Amino acid sequence: MTEKSNLSFYGGPWLSFLPIISFVSVAIYVATALEEATIQGMWVGILAGLLVTFLFARDKSLYAETIMKGMASKVAIAPVAAWIFAGIFATVLRSSGLVDGVLWAAYHTGATGTAFVVVSFIASALFATAAGTGFGTIAAGMGVLYPAGVLLGADPLLMAGAIVGGGAFGDNLAPISDTTISSAASQDTDIGGVVRSRLKYSATAGVITLVLLVVFSLANSGITAQLPYEVLAEHMDPKGLFMLIPALAAIYVAMQKGDVIFATTVGILLGMLVAVVTGLNTVDGFLSVENGALINGVAGWMSDLSILVLLLAGGIRIMLDGGGSDKLIEGLKGYVTTPRGAEASSAGLSLFLSAMMSINAPAILAVGLSYAKPVGERFKLHPYRRANIIDSMACTLVYSLPWSAALLFASGLSAKAAESFAGVPALSPIEMTPWVLYAWVLLVVMSVSILTGWGRSFVDDQEVVGSRSE
Repeated sequence: MTEKSNLSFYGGPWLSFLPIISFVSVAIYVATALEEATIQGMWVGILAGLLVTFLFARDKSLYAETIMKGMASKVAIAPVAAWIFAGIFATVLRSSGLVDGVLWAAYHTGATGTAFVVVSFIASALFATAAGTGFGTIAAGMGVLYPAGVLLGADPLLMAGAIVGGGAFGDNLAPISDTTISSAASQDTDIGGVVRSRLKYSATAGVITLVLLVVFSLANSGITAQLPYEVLAEHMDPKGLFMLIPALAAIYVAMQKGDVIFATTVGILLGMLVAVVTGLNTVDGFLSVENGALINGVAGWMSDLSILVLLLAGGIRIMLDGGGSDKLIEGLKGYVTTPRGAEASSAGLSLFLSAMMSINAPAILAVGLSYAKPVGERFKLHPYRRANIIDSMACTLVYSLPWSAALLFASGLSAKAAESFAGVPALSPIEMTPWVLYAWVLLVVMSVSILTGWGRSFVDDQEVVGSRSE
């Protein structure tokens, strides 16, 4: 983490939570009380919190500088940059007929309805694990798999939940994801060992999720029907499968480089080339300053979400530098008396801060460095176990709460798909919240692991001595 400033408030460190609390409160109102939840409505919460908290800052110039530091940090800029390029890439693929190609292939192989939901979760999980990006997975999945699945009779909410859940799976498990790197680094341990020891939790949650997806999809099969062939035929074209070339190329580059922007840039350029050569799109279709794919990929909801994340990053920095998170962490240390208590409190802090922030890597670092490591070392909990708990918990609610950046992102992409395909609905974040099944299942799996001690291991003279009872 970056060095803390001397930011302080009249009323004490707890006041530094005010911007984030204000954001969450307004976000809940926007998501539940308004007919149409908007990202712009959520701006009000974080902006009001930042403005009111300014009045309590002892050094108001330092307060303003802290907001700027947060907005200019990599934590803020990295997701925004990734979303811009991922959004353009998804738009290039969709506007050039990849959905039509996937529809044609799925229809003629019988992969419709429930089968398509299952395939979408597995494909999303594999892509996210390989590429190390939950948001890149959501961009590709909601841009291509979501509309194709709905047209083939899959339940829209299960489709969205499968795609977002697959992204959460990879974000939690991938060796190159920012959460894995942050959790391993915060516990001063190696990434390879962390990933190997984490697999049992991720795999257990993944298998349970697949079973639930099948059960719910079959239960809804009478409600959501496949469109008639004559309607589907309007969206089926085997030529669209040519766009798998840039899609697969981007996946390969992401696996090799671990860089979402690098990979999506390759995908965008190659996608434009393939689409023009095969006649699936035109140069003007990509570069038009009025309605081209480059503009459509970042316009509207993408810009709104980017602004929200930048403002949130300012609020997160206020909370961290203002001592609020430290106060919370320090307050718990005196109440922890057992290894289970150390795990439960670390898990709770990671869950709470990631849910509040709507971004998980900063929460993992904050909890990992200042709490999970020193408290875990007191009880000789193995660093792999500590890293797994704070990382896994930070990949649950942050993907399933209605104000989370992940669901806001998925909601915007569903609206884009609805504009292009009749019969494909735009989904609100609160509609999707219960259906990100993997996130909820992983929360239960990790909670059971902490309560029962499953997977708990200890260190004695730098060696694991195995799980033991308290």
